[in-house]
Amino acid sequence: MPRLRSGRRAALFALLVLLALVFVALVLGSSRWLRVARVDLTADKLYTLTPGTVHIVDSLHAPLRLTLYFSSHAARDLPQMRTYEQRVSEMLQEMVARARGRLRLQIVDPVPYSDDEASAEGYGLTPVAGGTNGERVFFGLVGRTLPANADADGDGDERLPVKTLAIPLFDPSRETFLEYDIAKLLYELDQPSKPHIGLISSLPVEGNPVIGEQPWTVMRQLGQQFDVKTLDPSTLKQVDGDIKALLLVHPKHLPADALYAIDQYVLRGGHLVVFVDPVAEMDNTPFVDSSGNIDDHNSNLSRLFESWGVQYDPQKVVLDRSRALRIELADSSAMGHPAMLGLGQQELNHDDVITASLQRVNTSSVGYFDLAPGTASRLVPLMQSTVDAEVVSSQRVRESISNPAALLDGYRPDNNRYVIAARLRGQFTSAFPERAKQPGHLASSGETAEVILIADTDLLSDRLWVSYTQSLLGQPQLSAIANNGDFITNVADNLSGSSALLSIHGRVSSQRPFARVLALRSAADQRYLAKMQELQRELGVTRTRLSELQQAKGAHGDTLNAEQRAEIEQFLQRQLAINRELREVQHQFNAEIDALGLRLKFINIALVPLLVTVAGLLYGWRRSRRNRRRA
Repeated sequence: MPRLRSGRRAALFALLVLLALVFVALVLGSSRWLRVARVDLTADKLYTLTPGTVHIVDSLHAPLRLTLYFSSHAARDLPQMRTYEQRVSEMLQEMVARARGRLRLQIVDPVPYSDDEASAEGYGLTPVAGGTNGERVFFGLVGRTLPANADADGDGDERLPVKTLAIPLFDPSRETFLEYDIAKLLYELDQPSKPHIGLISSLPVEGNPVIGEQPWTVMRQLGQQFDVKTLDPSTLKQVDGDIKALLLVHPKHLPADALYAIDQYVLRGGHLVVFVDPVAEMDNTPFVDSSGNIDDHNSNLSRLFESWGVQYDPQKVVLDRSRALRIELADSSAMGHPAMLGLGQQELNHDDVITASLQRVNTSSVGYFDLAPGTASRLVPLMQSTVDAEVVSSQRVRESISNPAALLDGYRPDNNRYVIAARLRGQFTSAFPERAKQPGHLASSGETAEVILIADTDLLSDRLWVSYTQSLLGQPQLSAIANNGDFITNVADNLSGSSALLSIHGRVSSQRPFARVLALRSAADQRYLAKMQELQRELGVTRTRLSELQQAKGAHGDTLNAEQRAEIEQFLQRQLAINRELREVQHQFNAEIDALGLRLKFINIALVPLLVTVAGLLYGWRRSRRNRRRA
C-alpha cells in the first residue's frame, strides 16, 4: 500500500513537471508565432491598422529602428500629453508586432542636460515649453535604417550609410492623422532614393540662369525632398512610370500628344496636380493665335476636365471681401483687395492631411471648380471661399489692376462657398476615344483615380507668401508670411507616396465624449434655459429701477419719502431672491450630471465587484456541494 501511494505521487509529480514544460513551451511559442493575434475591442477600431499601413509594414525591405523620445518626467503634470503618449506608443507597438522583427522600438526619456536630450536636439525634434519646473518637453519620433548585417540589438557595420528621418513633434491636434504620419515615415525610410516628380509649366517657376533669375522658393523647397524632372510638352509622348506625381502648372495650348500622355498617365493610376488660373499674374508671355486674338493670361484643361466631369470657367474670378488681403496703393494708402484672398483655417479642410496643419494660404485672382450634372466622381474641397464671395468676369479684374476699389462697386455676395482647390476622385474615362487602337491604350481607370485641382497659379509665386529681409552681413533672408510653400510640399508629399499610403485617411480621435452626459446637458439646457432667461430679464428690470431710484435720491439731496424707501428695499430683496433662484437653476442644471456620476461610481466601484464576488461564491458553493454528493 505505501509503495502504491509513493508510485502515484511520483506519477503525479512527473505529470506536473510535464504540464509545466508544456505551459512554458506554449507561452514561448505564442510569443514567437502568435504575436499578431491581438483583439481590438474599441468601438472605432483605434488599434487596428488600416490595410494601407499593413501593406507598408509587411513590405519593409531593410530593418528599421524607431526611437520615441518622450520627456516623461517633465510631462508628469501634463495629463493630456501623457495620455497621447500612451496612444502613440500603443500604435507603434502594434506596428512592431506586425513587422515580425523588421521594426525595433526604443522609448527614451531625454532628461535635461543628458546625452539623450542632446541626441533629441541633434535629430531636430521640437521641444515645447510648459513642463514641470519650466522644463522642456520632447515628444517626437526618430526613424533610422539599420545596416543589413545588424544584429538583434541593431548594431552592425556603422560605416554603411544610414538614413534618418524624424517626426519633430507629435501634436495632439493631429491625432486623427497619427497613423498616416507614422506610416509615411516608415515608407520614406524604406525608399532607396528621393521620389521622382514631373513638372510641366508655362510659368518661369525654375527661374532663368542666363539672366541670373533664381527659381521660385517653392521649387527650391520641392528640390530638397524630391527629384524634380522637367518635361517638355512639345515632345512628350508618354509620362514615365517612375514619376510619382506630375505637376501641371498653367497649361496653355498643350499639344494633343501631351494631353494624351497626361490622360493615360492618370488612367494608369498616376497622381496629377493641375494648377489653372483665370488671371495668371506671373504670366509675362501672352500668346497670339492665328486670328490675332491675344491670350488673356488664363489657362484651362478643358478636354480632360470635360472627360472627368469637372466644370471650370477660365473667364470667371472669385472675389471675397471678407478675406481680402490689404495692399498698399500708389498714393501710399492701403485697402483690402477683394481678388487677393488670405484663406484661413475656416476655409481650409482640416480633415485632409494636406491642409490639416496649415494656418493660412494667400491666393490671387482665383477661379473655382464644380461637378457637371450626373457626374459620379467626388469633389473633396481643400480650399474654399466664404459665403461672402461673388463671381465676376476675369476681364473686370484685369481692368481694375490700378483701381481695386472698383471691384467693390455693386458688390453682391452669392451666398455660396466656391471650391478653389479640391481632390477629384472617381473612375475616369479617356478623353481620347479615337486613339483606342493605339498600343497600350486605356479606355478607363481600373480603380478609383485621383487628381488634385487648384484654380490659382499665383499662390506659387514668392510675392504672396515670402518676405525678404537682409541679415547683418547683407545676405538676403527669407521668412514665410503664409503656408503656401507648405501646401505645395504637402501635396507633392502626399501624392508621391505609394497607393497604400494614400489609402490611409484620418482616423477618429481616441478622446471619446461622454454621450450620456452630453445628452443630459442638452436636456438640462432646454429645460432650464427659458427659466434662466426669464429671471435674468426680471433682474435687469429690477436693476434698472434701482438705478432710477438711486438717481432720484441723489437729485433730492438724500431725502426720500417712506414709500420710495420701501420700494428700494423691496427691489433689493427681489434682486437677492432672483440671484438665489439663478443659483438654484444652475444647481438643478448640474444635479442630473452629478447623479449620473454617482451611479457610475457605484456601478464601477461597488456593484460590479459585488456581482463578481457573489458569482464566485455561488460557483464555489455549487462545486463543493457537488463534490460532497460524489463523496
